[in-house]
Order: sequence, then C-alpha cells, then structure tokens
Amino acid sequence: MENQHQAKLSSSELSQLWVGYTQDTLTVCTMKYFLQIVEDPDIRPIIEQALALSETHVQKLTALFQLDKRPVPIGFTEQDVNVMAPRLYSDPFLLDNVKQTTQLGMQMYSQAIALCARHDVRQYFSDCLQESLQLYNWTIDTLLSKGLFVRSPYIDTPNQVDFVTKQHFMSGWVGKQRPLLSLEIANLYANLQRNALGTRLLTGFSQVVRSKKIQEYMIRGKEISSKHLQVFSKILQENDLPASIPWDEGVTDSTVPPFSDKLMLFQVTSMNALGVAYYGTAVSTTFRRDLLVDYTRLIAEIGKYAEDGANLLIENGWMEEPPRMIDHDGLAKR
Repeated sequence: MENQHQAKLSSSELSQLWVGYTQDTLTVCTMKYFLQIVEDPDIRPIIEQALALSETHVQKLTALFQLDKRPVPIGFTEQDVNVMAPRLYSDPFLLDNVKQTTQLGMQMYSQAIALCARHDVRQYFSDCLQESLQLYNWTIDTLLSKGLFVRSPYIDTPNQVDFVTKQHFMSGWVGKQRPLLSLEIANLYANLQRNALGTRLLTGFSQVVRSKKIQEYMIRGKEISSKHLQVFSKILQENDLPASIPWDEGVTDSTVPPFSDKLMLFQVTSMNALGVAYYGTAVSTTFRRDLLVDYTRLIAEIGKYAEDGANLLIENGWMEEPPRMIDHDGLAKR
C-alpha cells in the first residue's frame, strides 16, 4: 500500500494549500488590526479566535510545504498591516467581516477536501472546516443576540406539492411574471448582503489607500457594488419582498491606512473572483429569464473590473505567481 505521507503533493493539493496560505496570511493581518480597534467585549474573543486559527493554519501550511520541499509562499506579512492606525471600521462591521470570512473558509475547505487525496492534507482541511464551522456559529449567535443579523425574507408557500406544467415558469421578460422561487430569493438576498459589505469595505479602502490610481479603482468598485446592490434590491421590492441591509454604515472618517495598498488591492480582486463565483451559483438555480439576463450582465461587469485589478497587481509587482509546471520547452531553447 502506498505510504500517503511520503507521496508528493499533487497539483490539486498544491493549489489548495497555496490559496489557503495566501488567504490565512491576509486574515492574520486584518485580524491583528481588528483586535486593536474592537471595543465590544462580546466581539473581541471572536476576533481573537479568528486570529489564533489563522496563525495556526500558517504554521501548519508552512510545515506541509517544507515537508514536500516546496518554496513557502510569501503571502502577506507584518509589513502589510499597521495595527496602530486609527479605527476605520465599526465593531458591527468587524463582526460581519468575520462572518463573511468564515463563510468563504467553509466553502474553500469543503472544495479542498473533495480535490485532495493525501491523508494528511485531507485531515488538515477537515480540521479547518470544523474550526470554521464553530467560529461561524459563534459569530451568527452573536449577531443574533445583538440584533445585527439581517434575516432573509419570510415567504408563504402553497399548501400542496406541485409540478411545473407550463413554459411560463421560465418567462420573465414580458407579461405576467411568476413569483420568485425560494432558491432565487435566497441567492438574491445573499448577493444583496455581500454587495452591502463590499460597498462599506471599498468606502474605507478608498479613504486610506495611498496610490491615486488604486484609489480610483476602489471608488469605481464602490460604484459597481452600489449599483449591484440597487439591482438586487429592486428585484426583491418588485416582488413585494423586503431588501434589508445592515443599518450600520460601518466606516469612520479616518484617512490613515491600516493596510498596505498591496493587501487592499489583493483583497478587492479576491472579492471580485468570489462575486463571479456566487453569481454563477445563482445562475445555476435561477429559471426566470429576466434574472438570468441580469446575472449575466453583472458577471461581465465584475469580470472586466477584476481584470483591471489583476493588471494593477501585475503593474506594481504584487501578484505572486501560483505554483506552475516547469517550462521544459523554454529551458531546452536557452
């Protein structure tokens, strides 16, 4: 039987570990700053736990790279965070940010488990998934206890099971539209909340980023996120559903950067990639044609914005290349 601990990391395993290292080093930087500005005694231990988990993950990931004799990624370091910067975000925003971070973690770890074969790598991601789930539940319970959790809309449903019998089920451009499905509502609501968080995040980043060019990029992103928020709000309201978002604006008037331009730009480009993925998931569970058209248009807009962000990272020499194959043809032509 193959000794799995001695097997080299496969491309799938290497890619998931690399992404995990980058995200965890970014989270270490953000949580260190959050820990310096948080005031609420109920939120502080959640941030402490998020920081402790990410620091432990970085140590374990470093060991896995070294065991396989692979270079350890650079990711983000103490040079990318200024913990002495004044408060830029409110405590409710910090808690909402932890919620979104743990949601991302659970999705990433689930995917990694499905892609990886080596036992120790699967065990690592399984442990991470369990830790993230516990932190997520703690965060949600705290949001609920403080009246900060915005629930998705409640709906009435028919008293019996029914089957689709008419093509009208797919309609949505003209004429009478059928009521939204619960899956469609869930995705509209989730994307509404993500854009609300993104708008607040970009508002803060645009205030503190030093590069004029990157500042313009942040402002453009804020405008895009605000527009998408309005699109989802309008759809929900037109269907007699509430389009609630967090009441807390979440951003102070500070202009002192808590993070490097590199970290802020990378975080925004990561959000862009997630936005495309979330919209793609919504498309797969949406049947009304008008909603499909909306999602397709919004995906194209995020895609262009994401490309421009990647170009800015490359232009500044900040895009760390993921692990790739050796170019044997190129070596042979030297």
